[in-house]
Amino acid sequence: MAAPPARADADPSPTSPPTARDPPGRQAEKSETACEDRSNAESLDRLLPPVGTGHSPRKRTTSQCKSEPPLLRTSKRTIYTAGRPPWYNEHGTQSKEAFAIGLGGGSASGKTTVARMIIEALDVPWVVLLSMDSFYKVLTEQQQEQAAHNNFNFDHPDAFDFDLIISTLKKLKQGKSVKVPVYDFTTHSRKRDWKTLYGANVIIFEGIMAFADKTLLELLDMKIFVDTDSDIRLVRRLRRDISERGRDIEGVIKQYNKFVKPSFDQYIQPTMRLADIVVPRGSGNTVAIDLIVQHVHSQLEEVSGPQAALASAHQCHPLPQTLSVLKSTPQVRGMHTIIRDKETSRDEFIFYSKRLMRLLIEHALSFLPFQPARTPCAHRVLTFHPTGLLLCGEAGTCLGITGVSILRAGETMEPALRAVCKDVRIGTILIQTNQLTGEPELHYLRLPKDISDDHVILMDCTVSTGAAAMMAVRVLLDHDVPEDKIFLLSLLMAEMGVHSVAYAFPRVRIITTAVDKRVNDLFRIIPGIGNFGDRYFGTDAVPDGSDEEEVAYTG
Repeated sequence: MAAPPARADADPSPTSPPTARDPPGRQAEKSETACEDRSNAESLDRLLPPVGTGHSPRKRTTSQCKSEPPLLRTSKRTIYTAGRPPWYNEHGTQSKEAFAIGLGGGSASGKTTVARMIIEALDVPWVVLLSMDSFYKVLTEQQQEQAAHNNFNFDHPDAFDFDLIISTLKKLKQGKSVKVPVYDFTTHSRKRDWKTLYGANVIIFEGIMAFADKTLLELLDMKIFVDTDSDIRLVRRLRRDISERGRDIEGVIKQYNKFVKPSFDQYIQPTMRLADIVVPRGSGNTVAIDLIVQHVHSQLEEVSGPQAALASAHQCHPLPQTLSVLKSTPQVRGMHTIIRDKETSRDEFIFYSKRLMRLLIEHALSFLPFQPARTPCAHRVLTFHPTGLLLCGEAGTCLGITGVSILRAGETMEPALRAVCKDVRIGTILIQTNQLTGEPELHYLRLPKDISDDHVILMDCTVSTGAAAMMAVRVLLDHDVPEDKIFLLSLLMAEMGVHSVAYAFPRVRIITTAVDKRVNDLFRIIPGIGNFGDRYFGTDAVPDGSDEEEVAYTG
């Protein structure tokens, strides 16, 4: 018999804010009834424990609201909850799987509030908060009718798509991007738009049936059950459904007595024995929260900075065959002399950088496949010869090409690409290096639809360690872009960056105008060209920043 889960207690005065995450019932049929119910909801407030000042109650009708930014703002900082691909080592593989925490408990027990408190106390900047509410199954027409009359059981295990939950959580733990459905509680259906999430250091999965599936349990590194008094849960549910979802008291109580309470007794409460920690009174139990945070910290092993690993890898090796360097003509060498000169004015720096970018783009396009001819001389054009001479040629095209710039310096290469590829599609990725850990972090992503069908020209002006470039390539791979259809373009690269990218992704074509041999202790290219973004945009340099545009800006 399994040992009972640990229980953690705190101050006897609970301070749980009202939260709930259950499906709604039908809308109120008459406005008069709705007004009366709102009054009833206000009278229920006095039955609830005092609401803490640290968190505001949630108001939503969908499982994941697209209009809200994927972040959690606290009194001290901002935590990104959409996640990011964790660091991939010099082999292009994930260094360590994310730590997955499961939060179970009854309806309106305060699971989401506990999750928010854990996130804030952990002090880990990259987390994924995954709600089971997003994974309700698509209802049939008959089930839709039952749900409209509070006759469908949303608190039964069969109401959830466990296959999708398990596959989603597996991918997140592996650091891969996932598409999460957006469930609309007012219509009991999934919205057309799905939301993209990435893996992170910590994944928190919460839901009433979080421990109801054996395979799902195996994916959870830590299991927490939030145990809240049934009367408090009922009051919270009444207040939420009446004030936020337009339902009447009779409908809420009918659904609670018919489905919610029996399902809790049959399916949810028995899973408490599977939990590693039981949290009585939810978010009011600060001792339990501290205990959980200490355990998670002990599991998150410290790893050395990725730049150090890249610096020691592949030294003294010959440059890879996937690298192509623009021919060093007197013209190219002259332009490099100008942009490397720290005394060069900003206007001249921009002018000659643009010239080099244009040459680089033209050189890169020569590696793209031309449209093959089905028969000899299939692509014939009528010339201006007096006799109407036909000329056999190749069908070169810029169709099927997407440019992706790594902000901010990479976007300076977009005009050169547009100049030679009319109407080319452009995407952007913002990656910043954490100056404390040296770890690249994904902050923003916008990629065109069906990018996996195209050849992708990935643009960044300088690459020193290759950390940002490797993360950008990993993001493209997560969006199903074939590795051999990715072209990494940079004005200047260090040998370290070339080796790192080529070793991790041997089929990515690397194209540049020059390769410098060394980087210094701050991982700046030597001799390099300084901080390209600062010189191009005329901004002030960051004291400890790299010349590589891993140190990026939003403005």
